[in-house]
Amino acid sequence: MDLLALADFNLVARHGGFGRAARAAGRPKATLSRRVAELEASLDLRLFERGTRALKLTEEGRALYERTGALLTEIDETAAAIAAGGDRPRGRLRISAPLLFSQIAMGKLAAEFAIKYPEVRLEITTEDRAVDMVEEGYDLVIRVNPEPDESLVGRIFLRDRLVAVASPAVTRPTDNEVVPAVVRGAGDQGPVWDAMTSAGRLRFTVDPILRLSSMIMVRDAVRVGAGAACLPISLVSHDLAAGTLVHWGDVDGPEIALWTLYPSRRLLSARVSAFLQHLKEAFPKGTPDELAAYIGA
Repeated sequence: MDLLALADFNLVARHGGFGRAARAAGRPKATLSRRVAELEASLDLRLFERGTRALKLTEEGRALYERTGALLTEIDETAAAIAAGGDRPRGRLRISAPLLFSQIAMGKLAAEFAIKYPEVRLEITTEDRAVDMVEEGYDLVIRVNPEPDESLVGRIFLRDRLVAVASPAVTRPTDNEVVPAVVRGAGDQGPVWDAMTSAGRLRFTVDPILRLSSMIMVRDAVRVGAGAACLPISLVSHDLAAGTLVHWGDVDGPEIALWTLYPSRRLLSARVSAFLQHLKEAFPKGTPDELAAYIGA
């Protein structure tokens, strides 16, 4: 398989069209169209449905994109590191990270990175909003389930999941029973939680008696016995093991995925490459258990 043609296919798939991909990469639209057509011919598969006004991945095209995108990112990151000539990373590195991940892990991660690369001046800001990397001068951002952005590329480095937990002092409800709950913010989690338990599916009707602005605060309130809460398993796994919290079930909902994002894979700086490798070494499998162990170590 032609890796260059595969890279062009991923470029078009990521941007959702030949025109937008050509503008983002500074490449001729006709060249991208020809390379994708050649890839389709070599695979004997149609990868895109070409309408008059829209371009849509076929089922085979989506499968190819999902399975090769991360691999191509790895190749580009490796090539960038080699192209840097092995020079030790140096200079300023600005990173934006979400609140919870910063509170539980970034202090330790940043300190380990600073010790490993003393010539890098690492600056980390904590915020959950979608920052403008170029306008605000960030080299790398970490985001939870980010919206697609054709100007950014990146990869998932950690996954987590939500669980319903409560203090042992709080009585486990029956199906559709009203549960006093501690929730994050004004809009997180709806009035009903569906959870999978060892006995089957259970639905909780939630009465939010307490609203707090951070997951750490929610966990602390639940420990005291204020009510139940939906929290990432990595944040409460030690409490569950110690018996200070009880697992009521795995909550239905989208997977929690933490992404590293940066403006371009091309000419990736040695500083960014080093931090990406630092994350990979800290969380080689990217599982909730790894994050929980890192927090507790």
